[in-house]
Amino acid sequence: MLIGLTGGIGSGKSTIAKELSRRGFAVYDCDREAKRIIAENPVVQQQIIALFGEEAFVDGEYNTQYISKCVFSPPPGGAGGGLQALNAIIHPAVKEDILQRSGLTATRSYSNAVLQAKPVFFIESAILYEAGLDELCDRIIIVDAPEDIRIARTIARDYHGDATPENINKVRARIRAQQHPIPFTSPLSPFTFHLTNDGSVSISDLADTILNWLQKS
Repeated sequence: MLIGLTGGIGSGKSTIAKELSRRGFAVYDCDREAKRIIAENPVVQQQIIALFGEEAFVDGEYNTQYISKCVFSPPPGGAGGGLQALNAIIHPAVKEDILQRSGLTATRSYSNAVLQAKPVFFIESAILYEAGLDELCDRIIIVDAPEDIRIARTIARDYHGDATPENINKVRARIRAQQHPIPFTSPLSPFTFHLTNDGSVSISDLADTILNWLQKS
């Protein structure tokens, strides 16, 4: 069974994922694994080079500063779509890697995949729906928290607790940028569980709540 675990910045989904991993469950961290795929997969590397040029890698290392400039700065002529083009390379590679690592097998195309899954395997991704990974999931857990708590957590993590108005506004802008409509159902994930992580319940208890829900759903 493949379980999607998603939530915006400061929601605490990564902390919950770590607790599930500590308990022995397989957790696929999409951010970390995407970096590994870029570093190790020569096909992906060649596709990125074809898109952005030889400067995409320097001495075999992914040139993140250069790629960020290409993705977020308008290219010559004003044409856009750099991020979408990069995602069109990375997202399918991550999908394929998930299938291989989890032991899933797709009997149709991803859009209408019929998947056979035995063990519980969690996918942690902030962009689960945008990347199309929800299509692989039997169940999806959406972690959320009040905005003020999300801001405080992110300030503590990314800005060393320096809660200046500027830093708060930066975090708030990141939260706004992540906002998107989340479907409650999809052909392969008809069961979606919304979990509030506002600090009133321990991470261990939240993990218990998830596992209890999975047993009953």
